[in-house]
Amino acid sequence: MADKILLIGIKFHGFHGLTRLERKIGVRYRVDVELSLDLTASMKSDRVGSTVDYRKVHDLIVEIGRGESYRLIETLAGKIAYGLLARFPIEEAKIRLLKETPVLDGIVEGVGVELTRCRPVRKRKK
Repeated sequence: MADKILLIGIKFHGFHGLTRLERKIGVRYRVDVELSLDLTASMKSDRVGSTVDYRKVHDLIVEIGRGESYRLIETLAGKIAYGLLARFPIEEAKIRLLKETPVLDGIVEGVGVELTRCRPVRKRKK
C-alpha cells in the first residue's frame, strides 16, 4: 500500500517504565505514526468521512498513552498499534515511540522502539 497518513511528534506525559519513579512521576513520550490505507476515495470526495480523521487518531494515542501503566515501551507501542487497527479502516500501522529523558545514568536524549503491525488477512469463504 503506497498511501499513508502521517502524524509526527504527538507528545504526552505518561507513567510507564521499569522503575517506580517513572511510574509515579512519569516522563514525556513522543509518538510518530504512519498509517497505510487507500486514500483514493478521500481524494475524490474531499470529505473527512472518506478517510481516517487524524484528530481521532491523535486522541486515541494520547488516551492510550495516559491510560494504563506498562513496564515496557514495547507493550505501550503494541497497545497503540493494535488500538489503531481495531478502531480505524487501515491496513497497517507503524509506530515509533520515544521515551524522552529516560531514567538512566548519564545523559540520553531518549530511548525508543519502532514496530509495524498489519491487519490480519481474512480467508475467503468458498
